[in-house]
Amino acid sequence: MPTLLQTSFLDREQRYDGSQLTTHWCRQVSGITTDALVAFAGEARVPTANLVDLEDRDQGATIVARRMLHFVGVYFERPLAEMVWRQRLYISRIAQRLRQRGVELSVVGDDLYLPDTPPRKLSVSIATVSQTAGLLHIGLNIDPTGAPVPAVGLEELGVDADKLGRELLTLFAEEEESVRRAVAKVRAVE
Repeated sequence: MPTLLQTSFLDREQRYDGSQLTTHWCRQVSGITTDALVAFAGEARVPTANLVDLEDRDQGATIVARRMLHFVGVYFERPLAEMVWRQRLYISRIAQRLRQRGVELSVVGDDLYLPDTPPRKLSVSIATVSQTAGLLHIGLNIDPTGAPVPAVGLEELGVDADKLGRELLTLFAEEEESVRRAVAKVRAVE
């Protein structure tokens, strides 16, 4: 039985500027026409105008990193609250995998931090919706050079970004399938 979530790791570097957070971007780059999660490495340079988080946008924030491991997902006919839960589940699973590699992390809402003084940020993430789908972006710094906040990257932590990206795609697809099986095995109550 195919998994609910189809995944693809793009071997070619891509720049992330926020415009990828659209319903059919995953289809354009991977050919996947169902729920999809696409991972790739590349620069992050998201101008304020492309930010989805209204608080960050109001503050004039930007997202910048020389290189990130990006995950862009599309989940058709999914409401925003479900997407936020999915975002936080994925972030928790990323933290779990990195802790297994000996990296001490703090999870604060939907972001990961190295508990330094001041804390250094490892991730950015957002969940939103279009008219037809829930959308998700998670970025993990590989090389955070240029970040507007104190940041850390996977390189500094000794983590192979490509290997982690492929591992996480498999993990997230398995998690989606596990949820589908859990839903299918219970009966409704009155």
